Amino acid sequence: MYLLYEDDGDVKAGRILSENEASLQVEAASGKRSKIKRANAFFAFDGPEPDVLMEQARAMAQEIDLDFLWECAPQEEFEVPALAAEYFGHDPSPVEKAALLLRMHGAPAYFHRRGKGVYRPAPPDILAAALAALEKKRKQAEQQQQWVSEMAEGRLPEPIAAAALSLLVKPDKNSLQWKALDGACTQLQKSPDRLLLDLGAWPHALALHKQRFLATYFPQGTGFPEIDLPAIDLGELPLSDVEAYSVDDVTTTEIDDALSVAVQPDGRIRIGVHVAAPALAVERESRLDQLARARMSTVYMPGGKIPMQPDALIAAYSLDAGREVPAVSLYVDADPSSGEILESQTVLERIVVRENLRHGDLDDVVTEQALADEQAALPYGHWLRPLWRVARALSERRDQARGKPENNTRVEYSFYIDGDPDDPDATVRLVPRRRDAPLDRLVAEYMILANNLWGGLLAQHGVPAIYRSQQAGRVRMSTQALPHEAIGVPQYAWCTSPLRRYVDLVNQRQLIATVRHGVSARLVAPFKPRDADLYAIIGAFDAQYAAWNEFQNTMERYWCLRWLRQQNVTRTTAHVLRDDLVRLACAPLVVRVGGLPELERGQEISLDIMGMDELSLEVDCRYVETVASG
Repeated sequence: MYLLYEDDGDVKAGRILSENEASLQVEAASGKRSKIKRANAFFAFDGPEPDVLMEQARAMAQEIDLDFLWECAPQEEFEVPALAAEYFGHDPSPVEKAALLLRMHGAPAYFHRRGKGVYRPAPPDILAAALAALEKKRKQAEQQQQWVSEMAEGRLPEPIAAAALSLLVKPDKNSLQWKALDGACTQLQKSPDRLLLDLGAWPHALALHKQRFLATYFPQGTGFPEIDLPAIDLGELPLSDVEAYSVDDVTTTEIDDALSVAVQPDGRIRIGVHVAAPALAVERESRLDQLARARMSTVYMPGGKIPMQPDALIAAYSLDAGREVPAVSLYVDADPSSGEILESQTVLERIVVRENLRHGDLDDVVTEQALADEQAALPYGHWLRPLWRVARALSERRDQARGKPENNTRVEYSFYIDGDPDDPDATVRLVPRRRDAPLDRLVAEYMILANNLWGGLLAQHGVPAIYRSQQAGRVRMSTQALPHEAIGVPQYAWCTSPLRRYVDLVNQRQLIATVRHGVSARLVAPFKPRDADLYAIIGAFDAQYAAWNEFQNTMERYWCLRWLRQQNVTRTTAHVLRDDLVRLACAPLVVRVGGLPELERGQEISLDIMGMDELSLEVDCRYVETVASG
C-alpha cells in the first residue's frame, strides 16, 4: 500500500511501512523514512509505484487548464476527490486525483487551501489581483534576467547605471536593480564595485573611491549653507607686539598656530605659542557649532580637502600673515639649558603674524648643524636658534619621563598633485621628509608643550575637557587628565588645531572660559562637570576621525600606485616588517609578498612589481633576492 502525503510543503508519495491512529511510517523512493501525521496524508493507493504515480501526475497536471478548473469548481469548499470525479467524469484514478491535487496545490492564486485535501476557489476580485501581481512578478523576472544578460555581455543597462552609487553605498536589496546586479555578480564571479567599474559606471577607480566616500558621508554635498559670522568686538583684546611666525606645508590654508620667542635679560627665553581662536565665534550649539560637529574634522586627501568649518570662518580666524587676528597665547619662560618651564601664562589677545613660513622653503637649509653654529647663515636664525635650544631640552625631558628616546627616524612623504586631483593621469609627486627634521621637531615640541600645559590648566581649575591618554599601550580619549606615556607628559589635551579638529574647538571654549573667569570658570564654561554631551562627542569623534583617516589612507595608497605606474617602477627594494608584510623603500606603501622566505624585521629585499589593482589597491609583487647588508 502506498500513500500520497504532504511533507515540508511538497506533495510526495511513498510506501506505507506501518501505521497507527495518529501517524504512518512511510518510505520514499529514495529510501528515506519519515513519520507522517494523519493530518498530512491525502489518500492511500495500491498502485502504480509512487515514483511512477508522481511522474504521470505531474505530466497530467500540466495539461489541466487552471481557468477552466476554477470555473468548474464549486464556489464553496470542496474535497479534491469530489472535484476530480466531476472534472474527469468518472471515478478518478490515483494518478488523476494526484494530478488535480498537484495542480491546485501549485496554484494558490486560484485555489485557497482550507484543510487536508480541501480547497475553495478564490473570489473573482481576489483572483484578478493575484493574477495581476503574478504577471507583474513575471515581467520583473524577465526584466531582471534581461539586465543580467546585458551585464554578462559587457553592457551596462541605464537603470543600473543610474542607481550605481546607491547600489554600492546603501543598496535596497529588494529592488530589481540590486537583484539583477547580484545575479550578474554571481554569474561572473565579480564583486559589485568591480563589475560596475568594468562596465563603465565610473570612468576610473579614482572616481569610484571618491564618490563612494562622498555618498556615504556627505550625501548632501561638501558645501556649507550661507551663514553670517557673529560680530566679535576684537578691540577689547590687547594687541601683542610679539614677532611671530607660522610653519606649515605649502598646501596648508587653515593656519592654526604660530610661534614667537624673545631672549630675556636674565638669559631666560620667553616663548609664545599662539593658536587661532575660532571658539570666540563658534559658541556651543550654535549653527556654526552644529556644522563643525557634524564633520568633526577636516578631511584630507592628496590634492584636496573637505574643511570642517566654512571658508568665511577660516578666513576670519586663520593666522594669516600681516593682519590682526585673535589668538589664545601660551607664554612660557624657560631655562634654555634644562628645558625647565619656570613660568607660564595664558592670555587672550590679538597678534600679527610676521610671515607664514613653509617647510618646502626651509627644510633643506634648517639643519641641526646650521642651528648649532651661531656664525652660520640661517634664515630667521634669530627666531629659530633659541626656539631650537629649548625644544631640544624639552624633548630630552620627555625622553627621561618616557624612559627611552623617541623614535622619529622614519621617512614620511608629502603628496602633491600637479593638475586636476580628480584626474588619475595628473602627475603625482612624493616628497620625502624625515619626521625628525629640525623644523618638524621644533613645531611638534611646542604643540606638545601647549597641549600638556593647557590640559593641566583645565584640570587644575576643574573645568571639563577632552584628553588623550596612553597607559599600558592603550590610547584613548576621555574626560580624565591621565598621563600619555608615549609622549611622556602627565596630561595631554588637543587644543592647538581648533580650525580643523572639533575636539580642539571644544577644548578651546573651555580654555577661554578658564582664562576669562579663573577659579569660577567651571561654573560658567560651556561644558559643566559631568556633562554627558562630552562623552557623546568623544564617541562620535573617534568613529568619524577613524573614517576620515581610512579615506585619507585609501587616497594616499591610490596615488602611490599611480606614482609607481607613472615612474614605470618595475623593480624596487623594500624592508621586511613581519611575515610577508614589507614596506617599499621608494614610496610610503606597505604590501604583502607571496612566497617571501622567513626573514628578520628590517631586512632589505629586492622585489619585482608584477601588477597593480587600483580598485582593491593591491600590488602584486615577486620576491627576487635578499640584499646583502653593507
